[in-house]
Amino acid sequence: MTLLAMTPVQDMHKPYARRWSALVVLCLSLLIVVMANTSLLVAAPSMTLDLSLTSSDLQWVIDGYTVPYASLMLLCGVIGDRYSRRGALILGLIIFVAGSVAGALTDATLGVILARIVMGVAAAIVMPATLSLLVATFPKRERATAVTVWAATSGLAIAAGPLLAGWLLESFTWHSTFLINVPIALAAIVGAVVLVPPSRAVDPGAIDWIGGLLSVLAVSAIVYAIIEGMHFGWTIGPLYFALVGLLSTLGFVGWELRHANPLLDVRMFSSRILSGATLAVLIFFLVTFGAIYFVAQYLQFALGYGPVSTGVHLLPLAGAVFVGSGITMWLTPKFGPRVTVTAGMILGTLSVVSLVEIDSTATYSDFLPVLTLLGLAIGLSVSPCTDAIMGEFPDSKLGVGGGLNDTALELGGSLGIAVLGSVLAASYRQGIEGFLQTFPGKQPNGQYTGQAAEGLAASQDSLAGAVIVSDIIRANNAFLSGFADNLEANAVAAFGDAVVQTSVVAAVVFGVGTVIVALLIPSKNAATATSSEKIAFEPIVPFVVPPTKDAAADREVAELEQLLERPSAKPDKSGARHALRSSESPMRTVAESALVDAELERPSIYQLARELGESTATSTPVDVEPSTPLQTFYQRASQQHATCAEFKERSSSMWAMPL
Repeated sequence: MTLLAMTPVQDMHKPYARRWSALVVLCLSLLIVVMANTSLLVAAPSMTLDLSLTSSDLQWVIDGYTVPYASLMLLCGVIGDRYSRRGALILGLIIFVAGSVAGALTDATLGVILARIVMGVAAAIVMPATLSLLVATFPKRERATAVTVWAATSGLAIAAGPLLAGWLLESFTWHSTFLINVPIALAAIVGAVVLVPPSRAVDPGAIDWIGGLLSVLAVSAIVYAIIEGMHFGWTIGPLYFALVGLLSTLGFVGWELRHANPLLDVRMFSSRILSGATLAVLIFFLVTFGAIYFVAQYLQFALGYGPVSTGVHLLPLAGAVFVGSGITMWLTPKFGPRVTVTAGMILGTLSVVSLVEIDSTATYSDFLPVLTLLGLAIGLSVSPCTDAIMGEFPDSKLGVGGGLNDTALELGGSLGIAVLGSVLAASYRQGIEGFLQTFPGKQPNGQYTGQAAEGLAASQDSLAGAVIVSDIIRANNAFLSGFADNLEANAVAAFGDAVVQTSVVAAVVFGVGTVIVALLIPSKNAATATSSEKIAFEPIVPFVVPPTKDAAADREVAELEQLLERPSAKPDKSGARHALRSSESPMRTVAESALVDAELERPSIYQLARELGESTATSTPVDVEPSTPLQTFYQRASQQHATCAEFKERSSSMWAMPL
């Protein structure tokens, strides 16, 4: 075995020896992609103050990562299948490092947004590559376990992002939060070269570029329209993008139905397991990301936790994800995916329903059951869904399966923050509007001064804005400290009421989604052969080289059979030779006659088989171990090919390493 992973997966004839070490590299790559999104939860307030970000600017900082991340994953997964999955992983990690360094070095709003866009593109390349490499590297009987570890890593990243970002913000500026992922990404690049074997699809066909462009346009336009429309109102801009997204979606479906090698065969959604699992992933992350979004805000601004403390108090979520993932490894093979996924979604619904009890007097103990149940729900449901989605795609389309799973995940997360975040903001604004009528700083004409107008707008926009304005008032005007205290108290109360109303909406979405998914996903007995319960015990079939048809060889065999007339009978050699020679024309050459003689002298396969059977029947039986069965030509060729592949692995130069 060489130091570097150089033998492609498709040339291996036994499971890759270092596959579990390769899984660590794939999980590290997934970790940085998710942490780049969740770390912004604690870095946003500091970034807003330092760069004087407006609400629109902050939304673009978030969407700059989200929109390309969600829209490019399907196409990037197909490109990785076509050229190199490991090459896509390494390229994406390099681009991710470049974007992170650029974000850490800039002090301009536009620079931060552009850096986040670059990181989003890189994440779209990395995310599907990790899943397709996982499925290609692991044998089917171990794949469900590996997918479970992969899914649990995303739960860890949800809590690890705010924790690491908060730890850096205690001593450094928000610029440092961009550098969280750089050392992890560099380690993942080295690990990918050393531990992850090259992989690509065998004969994937040409890439459907038109379908890819339509998918990018459809997803990006829909995500942007929903985010902008929910936050800033359904004006002409969001409505225009929504129309573009709808038309692009219809065009994508029509094109894929007619294309010979579609980017994503939409007919596959007739499979209940694929449709149900994809819908479950989308709904799960819609509610999960929305819930974490306002729980993190409450911990920071209502309970006054610092950045590090917020990350620490979110850790029970990550721990519960690992526990739930361990349970699903036992539960899914026993009861089937329907029971596991439905149970997880019911737990998730209950966790969101428990947020209805939150009010202005809530403490962390009120949120601990919510985080625990939500983590268990993620662990129970997400890994069986991911396993089911990937199991529906052949080896040549693993990038498509990974892209579909990750698109559903990120699209759900984006919609969760947009839809539930807008419901939260509207409810909060309605709750605090009455108190803000008493906001000081009015001029004799009844209009607010410039600073007062800014403070009023910030307080009305979010709980974070109200807390920051309260702190500024206390620091600059001691006479208004009482008003500052009242402002903060009313903002916390309005936010608590908004959490309750948003939780009702989330619970309804989760509950309806649970019923639909339970009806779609088949039971254990009706599950397809690609579900995790069945592939976990699928035997390994030895590699056999299929025979190839040769037109020239078939023609020669037909001519020989015509010459010999009856190849299955034992001919009289002298009589046959005389008959053939007597029928020869004067023009028949000596060489042709010699060829006929040689064929007549050669014993037929039927003779050999009969003689072998006679010798076996007349031999004296002896108590010996049975000998190794005779190998067919194709088995011997397969063994020789494997020997050559192992020799190449030992002797190849590192400079000739394939991606």
